[in-house]
Formats: sequence, structure tokens, C-alpha cells
Amino acid sequence: MKRLSLLFTAIMAALVLSACSSSADSSEVVASTSEGDVTKEELYNKLVDQYGDAALKELLYDEVLSEQYSISDEEVQKEINKLKESYGDQFESVLQQNGFSSEEDLKNIIRSSMLKEKAATADVEVTDEEVKEYYENMKQEVKASHILVEDKETADEVKQKLEDGDDFATLAKEYSTDSSSAENGGDVGYFSVGEMVPAFEQKAYEMEAGQVSDPVQSDYGYHIIKVEDKREKEDTSSIGSFEEMEDQLRQQLKTSKADPNTLADIMKDANIDIKIDDLKDKISFEEATSTPQP
Repeated sequence: MKRLSLLFTAIMAALVLSACSSSADSSEVVASTSEGDVTKEELYNKLVDQYGDAALKELLYDEVLSEQYSISDEEVQKEINKLKESYGDQFESVLQQNGFSSEEDLKNIIRSSMLKEKAATADVEVTDEEVKEYYENMKQEVKASHILVEDKETADEVKQKLEDGDDFATLAKEYSTDSSSAENGGDVGYFSVGEMVPAFEQKAYEMEAGQVSDPVQSDYGYHIIKVEDKREKEDTSSIGSFEEMEDQLRQQLKTSKADPNTLADIMKDANIDIKIDDLKDKISFEEATSTPQP
């Protein structure tokens, strides 16, 4: 909901921007006080400065992607129903806390979010075997350590040292760029499905306890993974049947396998020409890399 709330803020700001800029009289007063007035021009400039890049970016996504893909009312309502089931009687208060004035506002934001997801995963293939394996992995937890480095050359160097008998924890402290785990010898603790980046998670679930992987590439660099333990979850009551979860898991897998450059390529092909000079250099459709999380 927080992510959707940020998207909501951007789109609402865009609508205000549009309303302000459409007026021929930019000096029109939109608010007055005993100390002075606020004009449409001042409001517009303030919104452009604070929200202009995010707002325009979301509107451009909607404009471009809606020409190639569509989201039905039924698909949106299905997501709304999931949220209502999750929050129960608190649904309305959660809406307000996250900045949504009505359920209709939330539907519009969900539609925008689903539109990007559909575009990003349109060409991604997921097999029935992968979905079944993913479901079975949900019932397990893996305990692992890793050494994260920036390049393949360093990863190969670390791997060779491990093969020569050097201690994994010692090398993690020396080489790993993941400061949150390096001091603990690379230990990231127990994790389950959906808690780690896809490349790391997939490899860890494939391995047996005690095994050390070859270098595994992710968006953050190269991981050398050591699986410490595998165990069945104590409580699997929240996991539905495979038949109930199959569609949801298939979409999750498609999303995890999607090329992060897909949306950027679509937007690049749209030949976007931004007319507001202050925003030209602020808008990028390239995926930003966040803080490393294995």
C-alpha cells in the first residue's frame, strides 16, 4: 500500500499540474491570506519542483503502455478484493492513512501498477515445473552465507581461495561488499521464498546443505553462496493449496524473471520529447539499483 500511495501522490500531483498549466491567467489567485496571495503560477512552479518528475513519469508510462496493453476492470477488482480480504474492517482506514480519498482512486493506481507489470512480463515464459518447484520451496527455509563482490575476476579469485582451503567467514570479512553480513562471516540467516533477489534465492534452493556455489550474478554483483542448513517451516498454515496459488505464483515468477530493461526499452522506442526544460534531465526510465540485499 505504501508503494501505491507514492504512485498516487505522483499522479494526483500531475493532475494538479495539468490544471494549473491549462489556465491562460497564471496570476490567478488560488489562495489568499492576510500576509499575501498564492497564484496559480506559484503553485505550478512549486509542484513542478517537488513532484514534477515523478508525476510526469507516471503519466508517460500510462500514455505509452496503454497503447499496447490493457488491464480489465475485473483484474483491478480482483486486486481490490485481495486487499479487502487482507485488511478486513480496517480497509477504509488504511485507504485514508495512505492518502486515498476513495476506493476509485486506489483502483486507478492499481491499474497503473498492473499495466507496468504486464508490459514488463509480456514475453517472460514460466514452465509448470518451475511453478510447482516454487510452491514446494515455500514450505522450506534456507540458512546461507554469501560473499558479494563487484566483478567476476574478484569472484573467481575468492572461489579459488575457498577451493584451496581458506575459511569462508574470513574471506567474507575481507572481500564482501555486503557490509550488513560481512562482519558475521557472510551469514544472512534463514530466509524463505520471495525474501532474496531471484538469482540468489534460486541458486540457494537448488543447493544442498554444506555446498558452496560458483559465482552467481545478480543486479548487485557476484555472490558466492554457502548453504548452511535447510529445514521445513514449522507453520505452513498460511500457504494455500497449489491449485489456489498457481496463478499468483506464476505471475510472481514471471515478475522475478523479467528483464528490468524491458520498460526502459519500451519508453525509449516511444520517442518521448519533454517540453518542460526543468524536467528534461530529471526523468529517466532506467531501473535504479538499491542497496544490496542478497
